[in-house]
Amino acid sequence: MVLTEQTAAPLTALPLAEFKAHLRLGTGFSDDDIQDPVLESFLRAAMSAIEARTGKILIERTFSWIINAWRDSAGQAFPVAPVTDILSFFLNDANGDPIVIDFSLYRLEQDMQRPVLRPTGTALPTIPTGGTAQLFFAAGFADSWGGLPADLAQAMLLLAAHYYEYRHETALGEGCMPYGVSSLIERYRTVRLFGGGRD
Repeated sequence: MVLTEQTAAPLTALPLAEFKAHLRLGTGFSDDDIQDPVLESFLRAAMSAIEARTGKILIERTFSWIINAWRDSAGQAFPVAPVTDILSFFLNDANGDPIVIDFSLYRLEQDMQRPVLRPTGTALPTIPTGGTAQLFFAAGFADSWGGLPADLAQAMLLLAAHYYEYRHETALGEGCMPYGVSSLIERYRTVRLFGGGRD
């Protein structure tokens, strides 16, 4: 299974002004924006870390998902949530030649934990021997930071601030996620049963 981010969250979707206020950085100076690239990098790092820990996409963007075999032909769980739309679906043969799958043959079963690709009939289209299935889809809670659930928005600011405050620290600490962040994102973490891989 290969999941690739196709589009990055635009800078306008990130809470740069709110992050500066959270850090209590000075304002009104001619060089107010001198740290913007650094602050942006910490916000993106915090967002990525929270997404990796929870399996939830914060700010909406598009992804490519390539899979070699269905775990269950009656429905395949997506590797991330929440999925908002399936943009296109292809089957690629062993030579990499794509076959477009018509929208009428599948549907998105939306779920905050495990959205599922479902067939409209009895089974998903058969993946060719030596080939792959590839889907392009959109996922995310909101199109900008302001639309996120309050706990996830706060977690993103707290973690970005943690990265900023300890940006020169190279020693390993006790755990990688501050407790305040961990407690805020805990309810979004996917419960895995029976060794449940998601691919």
